[in-house]
Amino acid sequence: MHPLCAAAGHELFTPTWTGIGERRHLVGEHVNLSTHIADLVQHMEVEDHSDVVLVAHSYGGMVATGAMATIEHRVRQIIYLDAFVPERHQSMLDTIDAALREALLSRVAESGTTPWLVPSNPMPPDTDAADLEWIAPRRVEQPLGTFTEPCPYGGSDINVPKSYIYCLRSGPGDMFRPFAERAKTSDDWVYREIDASHSPNITAPAQLLELLEELRV
Repeated sequence: MHPLCAAAGHELFTPTWTGIGERRHLVGEHVNLSTHIADLVQHMEVEDHSDVVLVAHSYGGMVATGAMATIEHRVRQIIYLDAFVPERHQSMLDTIDAALREALLSRVAESGTTPWLVPSNPMPPDTDAADLEWIAPRRVEQPLGTFTEPCPYGGSDINVPKSYIYCLRSGPGDMFRPFAERAKTSDDWVYREIDASHSPNITAPAQLLELLEELRV
């Protein structure tokens, strides 16, 4: 997405959460949703961002929603991309059905001595070989506290324009359809769909950028 956004005249920032990516060495049981919300708030404040189009993907919807209590004055609009949209005091696990919640917790129990969720699902079939090779070492465990801690803010609390992009190829275990259906039928949201799997920033970047530009207000 970086070269595509740059070519289109947009400046793209991709802050990394504690314990993930280049900050993987900071992982531990102390890391929770509040940690990641603070990561985003500090990034926005230190960089002194304003008039931001905030794109929240997947679990990032939890982080962005929680951070909006503090950073909303810096955000022009928020776009959820196949993402969780919690209400106030909901954890990520609270937003999914019981069977899926138990399956995720079983994976945590089977992962070893640490309460981390280790990624086990294969990448979607529309991911090409080069992207699979690139993403494999970057898929890392995530502390359970990021999924169990309630979000201090909710999607209904947000006052800036909100959009939801639903990935039509989410496949089995789709956790995002309920949020998409809610946005699709609500006057508070602009709703769009993309013919891609859960991470179109990897599998359909040009198509995603076109959609983001269309939604930009």
